[in-house]
Amino acid sequence: MATETKKAQEGTERSTEEKLRILYELQTIDSDVDKIKILRGELPLEVQDLEDEIAGLQTRLSNLQDEMKNFETSIQNKKNEIVESQGLIKKYQEQQMNVRNNREYDSLSKEIEFQTLEIELSEKRIKEFSQQLEEKKKLEGESISLLEERTGDLEEKKKELNSIISETQKDEEDLKSKANQFEELIEPRLLTAYKRIRRNARNGLAVVPVERDACGGCFNKIPPQRQLDIKSRKKIIVCEYCGRILVDNEIMEEKETPE
Repeated sequence: MATETKKAQEGTERSTEEKLRILYELQTIDSDVDKIKILRGELPLEVQDLEDEIAGLQTRLSNLQDEMKNFETSIQNKKNEIVESQGLIKKYQEQQMNVRNNREYDSLSKEIEFQTLEIELSEKRIKEFSQQLEEKKKLEGESISLLEERTGDLEEKKKELNSIISETQKDEEDLKSKANQFEELIEPRLLTAYKRIRRNARNGLAVVPVERDACGGCFNKIPPQRQLDIKSRKKIIVCEYCGRILVDNEIMEEKETPE
């Protein structure tokens, strides 16, 4: 809390001109960091998308394999039921050889008929399960191929991204360290406003010069009297159209590095 109060007091003591110079210098540094991020392009997002897709494919493959196991289990269960029914048919046929009357014979015949139908039903289910199992195996093969393809793509994208990061990491770290030094020179409220404007601007520009009588951010014309106010550097002026902080063109050419 004491540190923030001290920073606020130091920021208040600086002239508006100094504040504008520091803000413009900070903007320049942040823009250089943005350029590094642009150099990386969409690679970080592409890597994330591929990782998400691979995770989805792995889940799909796992589910397919679980379904295949269930079908295999169901097929084996039906085969066991067929063996059981065949055993019962054999048993009933043997019993028919020793029946005492037609009633017992007819009863055993019905049991044999029932078990025969059970065998037919089990064979039908085996055929259905086998067909579904084959379809799942086909999907499994396609999923494995796609997973291998996407894994290869991910490795290539990661190599490409890591290569760019290794080439630019030191520059980015140096720039961020420099930016932190400038942020320490800006009062908290003004720094918060700068970051908010920068976050909302499509090109990340929160501080722009007046060029050709227009805002360097949105290119809307700036009235002559307002341009004189900006050149006087007596107060911080924002563009009435886009809300960016405006500085005169000379600050762009005279920017200084703080001690």
